[in-house]
Amino acid sequence: MTQTPATPLPPPKERRRLREAGSLTQAQVAERVGVSRETVRSWETGRTNPRGRKREAYAKLLTSLGEDTPTEEQLPAEEAEAAVEDTAEITGLATEITGLAAPVTEPQPTPPPPAPLTPAQAFDALYAFCAPALVRQAYLLTGRRELARESVERAFQVAWQRWPEVAVDRDPAGWVRSVAYEYALSPWHRFRPRYRHPEPPPPDTADRALLTALLKLPPSYRRTLLLYDGVGLGLAETAAETEASTPAAANRLLHAREALAAQLPDLSDPAELHRRMTELASTGRLHAAKPPTVRFVGERRTVFWTRAAIAFTAAIIGATTLTVRTAPTHYEPPVPLGQRVEGVPPRVVQGALSEEEVSLRDRLRSGMTSGPERLAPLGR
Repeated sequence: MTQTPATPLPPPKERRRLREAGSLTQAQVAERVGVSRETVRSWETGRTNPRGRKREAYAKLLTSLGEDTPTEEQLPAEEAEAAVEDTAEITGLATEITGLAAPVTEPQPTPPPPAPLTPAQAFDALYAFCAPALVRQAYLLTGRRELARESVERAFQVAWQRWPEVAVDRDPAGWVRSVAYEYALSPWHRFRPRYRHPEPPPPDTADRALLTALLKLPPSYRRTLLLYDGVGLGLAETAAETEASTPAAANRLLHAREALAAQLPDLSDPAELHRRMTELASTGRLHAAKPPTVRFVGERRTVFWTRAAIAFTAAIIGATTLTVRTAPTHYEPPVPLGQRVEGVPPRVVQGALSEEEVSLRDRLRSGMTSGPERLAPLGR
């Protein structure tokens, strides 16, 4: 059985050029093709490519945009020459009527291209664009405002430490979002004293019920539901970001929707669920820190761990040097254990005294024990 070849598509940059030439926004293209705006943005950046019927519809739309936008090569040569002649005639008539020799207008110099952004400016722009939305998304994942802010700040600190890698990534926002989600859903937060007790729930009853239902879902289901119905990613992008296969991501999404619909029947419609999740994320006062603060804290943490690594390495080198200097230079055999010697007669123990020995002992004890008389022998 042969497989039908995929419909050819122009390069990602050409897709964006055709859309802008047709005066269409990403949302309008997404509505015509039947996908989300984030999916169209992924197609134009080259991160993903459409498949199946969506690919055919997208290719047909780009083809129609290309036909409606004529290029210089498509203009007939005769029309171009006629336009040049008409322009020359009009210019000559204007010169004769006014009697003035109009000076030839020199072409204006092309303005220099804008200076490229510095790493700090690019980081600040990415932070200002992504941080507010990421804080609200992290709040839906965890139900904690402080943890949501901490997760986003930590993700951007990691991004600043690895900025050469993040700057050339095809989707820097997705890179930071993935790190923030991983940190927010880490199971180790339950052991921290500041996160042992739950935060006050939202004041509205409907928002409180939705947040409770979301937090009852497994973390993987919660993350898949937020990416697909909250952020608006496609199924393939959601599966890639959650590091799962497309069928597994689809099953997680279906089970998550069923669990929410069982508790809140009004949210069985995905559009209504998206609207309610957006309202819930916007109710709390969620503000992220300023970009310079995040960069400064990240740099300070990097300096601290660098110094700690240097100190630990120096301690290991010092301990190794001390061991080498104090270690013996030759082998000393250990002292062997004592061995039992056979054939030695047992030690004789003094027994009881006889009557004569007892009498002699008494006389010695009761006799003179001091004085000069003791030195002179007594005669018999």
